[in-house]
Amino acid sequence: MADTLIVGGGSAGCVLAARLSEDPDHHVRLLEAGPIWTSPDGFPPALRDGTELPLDDASLLWRYPIQLTATTTATTVRGRVIGGSGSINGCYFVRAPAADFAAWSREIGTGGWTYDELLEPLRRLEHDHDFGEQPGHGEAGPIPVRRPATRTPLTDAFVAAAAATGFGEIPDLNAPDAADKGFGAVPANIDRRDGTTLRVGSAQAYLLPALTRPNLTVSAGATALRIRFSGTRATGVECLRAGTAEFIAADRIVLCAGAIESAALLLRSGIGDPARLRALGIPVVQALPVGRWCTDHPEIGIDYRHDAPHRRSPVLEYVLELGDIEIRPYTMAFTPGIRQFALALMRPHGAGELRLRSADPADPPWIDQRYLEQRLDRDRLREAVRLSAEIMAAMAAAPEEPIPAVVSDEWLTAHLATSQHLSGTCRMGSPADTRAVVDPRCRVHGVDGLAVADLSIVPVPLGRGPQATAVLIGERAAELLSG
Repeated sequence: MADTLIVGGGSAGCVLAARLSEDPDHHVRLLEAGPIWTSPDGFPPALRDGTELPLDDASLLWRYPIQLTATTTATTVRGRVIGGSGSINGCYFVRAPAADFAAWSREIGTGGWTYDELLEPLRRLEHDHDFGEQPGHGEAGPIPVRRPATRTPLTDAFVAAAAATGFGEIPDLNAPDAADKGFGAVPANIDRRDGTTLRVGSAQAYLLPALTRPNLTVSAGATALRIRFSGTRATGVECLRAGTAEFIAADRIVLCAGAIESAALLLRSGIGDPARLRALGIPVVQALPVGRWCTDHPEIGIDYRHDAPHRRSPVLEYVLELGDIEIRPYTMAFTPGIRQFALALMRPHGAGELRLRSADPADPPWIDQRYLEQRLDRDRLREAVRLSAEIMAAMAAAPEEPIPAVVSDEWLTAHLATSQHLSGTCRMGSPADTRAVVDPRCRVHGVDGLAVADLSIVPVPLGRGPQATAVLIGERAAELLSG
C-alpha cells in the first residue's frame, strides 16, 4: 500500500511525485489516465516540439463542453497524457505577479502563500538561462526557462508598434519586481537542441529522472472513478485500467487531476453540495462548496493579415501587459494566412461554476463560465479592443473584418473564447470561508487523508497564464505534505 497516492500526472502531480519520493522511506504511487514514456526522446514528435500545439491526437486529450455565456458554448481541452496540459500547451511559463499572491494570502487569512514565502520554491523549480544569476531567479532547477533568442518578423512588428503606442519594455516578466504594464518577452519552458525547440514540462524535468526509484510507482492508463471512504477518512481510489475496475488503497490521497477532474472526482465521491449530490444518487460524505466558484481568462480573438513571413517559433514570443489585460500576438497561423490577436481578461470580476450532470464518470461535468456578466469585465475588454486596433494600425495589419468604433456587447460575445485556464474549483480558504474546499496546507476540510494540489485550489484570478503556478503548487504542496 502506498504512503501517498497521487491522482493525476500533470504539471503539479509530476512535481509532487518526484519531490515526495526523494524520501526513500516514503512510498508514492502516481495514477495517470493517459500514456507515459520513460525518456524524453520517447515522447511523440508533436509533444516534443515546442513550436506546435499538438491538438490533433484525440487519444491524448480530454475535451469538455463549456458554457461561455448564456447563449455561447465552446470546448475546452486538457492533456490526457503524462505531464497533463503542460505536455500540449504553448510553453508559456510566466510567474503570477506578487500582487496575486498577496491577494491569495488575504483570501485565506494566513501566511504560507505570499510571494516572499514562495520565492525559494520559485527559484528551486527553474533553470533560467537568461536571468538565472539575478536575485529572485534560479539556475539549478529542473525546468529550463528561456526567452526568444531571436524574434520573428511578426513579433518585431508588434514590439515596434507597442513602443510607438507609448508602452515601455519589461526586461524580465518573471522578475519579482516586474512592472505590471508594458511589453516583454515570454519566458518559455523549452530546450534548444540541434536547431530544434523542445517542450520540457514537469514530466520530462521532474518525473522521468525519478522513475528508477524503487519507492515510486507510476500507473499509466488508470482513470480514477471515485474516492472510497471509511466514515470521513479516505482509504483509496477506485480506478479503471484496461477496462478492469481496480481499488488502490493508500494512507493519503492527493488529487492533482486539474481544476475540472479534481473537482468532479470529489463530487462523484460524495464531497459537495448535499442536495445536488442526493439528487444524483450520490451518498454524502462531506458538505463542501466544490465547484461553486471558479475563474478563467476570457479572451477576445481578432483575426488579421500581415505580410511578415512566417517562421517556426513558440506560439507566443511577446505579450503586452496592461495590469488586468494581456494582449497576445500569436505567431502561429491557426487558419492558413490568418494571424490572431488574443485579448485576455486576466483578473475578471465574474466567476463561474462546475457541477456534475450525473454520477457517471464518463459524463463530463457541466461548466458554466458566466463570461461577460459583469459590466466591469465588458468595459475592460472594450478598452482592450480599442487599444488593439491602434496597435494593429501601427503594425500595418489588416483586420479580417472592420473593428467597430463602438464595441457592443454583441460584438464581444461573437468574438469570445476561453484561454483554457480554469482554476479555483476546489479553492483554498479557512473553515469559515463558505467558498473554501481545502485549507492552507491543501487538505480537504472535514475529511482525513485527502488533499488537493493543483490549479483547482487557487482562490483568486491569476494575472498571468497558470503553468508556472501549477508547477509551483506541486513544489509547495510537497513541502507542506512532507511536514
